[in-house]
Amino acid sequence: MDNDRLDIDRVVFVGRTLSEYKEFLDLDIDSLKGSKVLDCPSGPSSFVTEANRMGIKAVGCDSFYDLPLEQLVNKGLKDISHVIERLSEKVHLFKWNYYSSVEEVKESRTRALKLFEEDFQIGLKEARYVKASLPLLPFSDRSFELVLSAHFLFIYDDKLDYEFHLNSILELSRVCSREVRIYPLQSMNARIYPNMGKLINDLKQRGLDARIVEVGFEFLRGSNFMLQIKRANL
Repeated sequence: MDNDRLDIDRVVFVGRTLSEYKEFLDLDIDSLKGSKVLDCPSGPSSFVTEANRMGIKAVGCDSFYDLPLEQLVNKGLKDISHVIERLSEKVHLFKWNYYSSVEEVKESRTRALKLFEEDFQIGLKEARYVKASLPLLPFSDRSFELVLSAHFLFIYDDKLDYEFHLNSILELSRVCSREVRIYPLQSMNARIYPNMGKLINDLKQRGLDARIVEVGFEFLRGSNFMLQIKRANL
């Protein structure tokens, strides 16, 4: 076992709350009211639920959204337990200022799942939750003003190859009219994605301006940065 790597054995179905999104993606919630925002993949996060209550036209997409709600909740609970167990073994990889304890992390993940559970069925009917998976999304070009992608792409660099990362970010950019924000830039070993320089250059060659931007949130050590992507002519 690598003592400097969080030992998560699968892509987990675990979500965060809007307050967490606000911190790690440096969001100005008030300025987003009335805007169309995509969260991809959204998992059992409560961002879509909470954002819509605040007047943001938020949509979440995920490959698991065709499953029955009970199955989604059960998977979410099992994956929270798995993550918390592994996190408890590697507490030295994290900074404990935003969360004071492992138990508080668990409470936050569970709260997000509960809010998601309460909203999912009606949200599915209202097309706020859409079955979809990267790198191909069922949305028209520039459908959303802001696109968010958290705790998926770079975290799983051992399971997702470079072409998947590049094509996924190109697709997120295709459906976005203004800006894409991706967080974090680290994998499970708390090290920045090794192909980040190549990725930024390849995006530039395709007319996209990708920049690493510091944020005021750091849980996994060194994870106080996001990737901000805009069209070069904006």
